[in-house]
Amino acid sequence: MTKPLNPRLEILIPIAKGIAETFGSNCEVVVHDFSNMERSIVAIFNGHVTGRDLETKMTESILKKIKKHEEGHDIYNYTGKSTLGRELKSTTTFVKDDDGKIIGCMCINFDITDMISARNVMNELCKLDENEIEAIGEINKVSDVLYDLVESTVHKFGRPVIYLTKDEKVTIVKDLEDKGVFLIKGAIDYVADALQVSRYTIYNYLDGIREGK
Repeated sequence: MTKPLNPRLEILIPIAKGIAETFGSNCEVVVHDFSNMERSIVAIFNGHVTGRDLETKMTESILKKIKKHEEGHDIYNYTGKSTLGRELKSTTTFVKDDDGKIIGCMCINFDITDMISARNVMNELCKLDENEIEAIGEINKVSDVLYDLVESTVHKFGRPVIYLTKDEKVTIVKDLEDKGVFLIKGAIDYVADALQVSRYTIYNYLDGIREGK
């Protein structure tokens, strides 16, 4: 006659299933009952991750972890390889009875092999020339300065750009010209976009402003 499962372990089975369903086929979740170390697995979901099933014997690695953590300290995010050679990220949480004795555990084994490969590809794609990083930072600073100058000048009129008259836009361009904005590379196109006019209109405004000086 099979010994009934301890309720503290039994309640873990739907939780284990929920974790496996949530994180998908790369996530194996196993519930162990230590009352029968030869056949400790009482529930397993996505067993293909490690190639195990309900008939699989307790592995030597788990036995070592149990011995190492006799006080039942849970082990989070440790790494290892499955018998299939896949890279795993694992967590083991122990279950105790009323007397504080360890009666089982729940193990989560997440196959991160494909993620490691993807990370390596992304690292390669994102590799930067360290000598160019400072120059890129300077470009970003210039863009921020340009944005602040244009926004603060337009904001003085207190209305959306679409409602500004031609004279008001000319006044904005004059203010920006006085501040030296158009000495910044790309300022013509930026101001044209901000004022919702063509770059040639900005040139015309500037010609008129400069002729009047």
